[in-house]
Amino acid sequence: MIKQAIIPLAGLGTRLLPLTSVFPKELLPINGKPGLEYILDECIDAGIKEIIFIISNKKKLIKKYFYNDNFYKSILKSKKDKRIKKEYNKILSLKKKIKFVYQNKPLGTGDAVLKVKKLIKSSHFLMLFPDDLILKRNCSKDMITLHKKYNCSIMASIKVKKRDVSRWGIYSIKKKINKRNFIIKDVIEKPSFVNAPSTNAVIGRYILPKEIFTKLEKQNKGIGNEIHITDSIRKLINDNHKFIGHNFAGKYLDCGTMSGYIKSSLEISKL
Repeated sequence: MIKQAIIPLAGLGTRLLPLTSVFPKELLPINGKPGLEYILDECIDAGIKEIIFIISNKKKLIKKYFYNDNFYKSILKSKKDKRIKKEYNKILSLKKKIKFVYQNKPLGTGDAVLKVKKLIKSSHFLMLFPDDLILKRNCSKDMITLHKKYNCSIMASIKVKKRDVSRWGIYSIKKKINKRNFIIKDVIEKPSFVNAPSTNAVIGRYILPKEIFTKLEKQNKGIGNEIHITDSIRKLINDNHKFIGHNFAGKYLDCGTMSGYIKSSLEISKL
C-alpha cells in the first residue's frame, strides 16, 4: 500500500520573482488558498497517511505555517470566528501527518529525494511536485489504483508541444496498455527538439520504488549541474523495472511560472 508521500519544496522559485524574494512560492495564494494545500488535499483524499516535506533553511516559513499555534490561539481567544477556527483545525489535522527534512544546497530533485531515504517504510512511495496542480480528478488516487493492479512504478504523463520538449522529461513508449496507460521504454531529461523520442512529458506525480535510492547514490550530475530523478529512473528501466506512464484525466495547471500562476487563480475561481 502507498501510505507515504514526499513533496520537494527546497527550490528557489526564481521564475516567480519578485513574489518569491521573501515568501515561498508554495504558500502563495491561488484563489484564496495556498497552492501547497491543493497538493495536500490530493494526498489526503488518496489515502496518504504521512507526508514528508523537503525544505531548506530559506523555506522555514513553510514549517511556521503549520506551527503558528500561538498566533491562532490568541486570535481565537478574542475573536470567535468560525472560519478562522475551521482553517486552524485543518492546519492542525495536516500537521499530524507532516514530517520535515532539509536540502540546503539546490543540487536537484534527485538529491532532494535522497534526503528521505531513511524515512521510507514500504516498497514504493508517492512523490508530488507543488508546481503541478491537477484538479477535477485525483491523479494520485488513480495512480495508486494502477500500482495496486500492476505492482509497479507509475509516472503521470501529458502531451506537450514539440517545441516545449526541452522543459520536461520525455518518455518513449514500449507498449500500450489501454487508452490512458502505457509501458515506458525509456525516459530522457530535457531532450533537445531533435532528440526527443516523443511528446509524452513527465508531470509532477510519481510512484517510485525504494530501489531508486541505490541509483541516486551513484548518480552523476546532469543538465544544469544537478542530480535529476529522471536519470535514475532511466537506469531502473534499463534494469527491467516496470514503469507505467499514466495520461491523467484531470485538469492540469502549471503554477511554476508567473503567467501560469496567474492563470491558475483564474481557472480555479471558475470551478
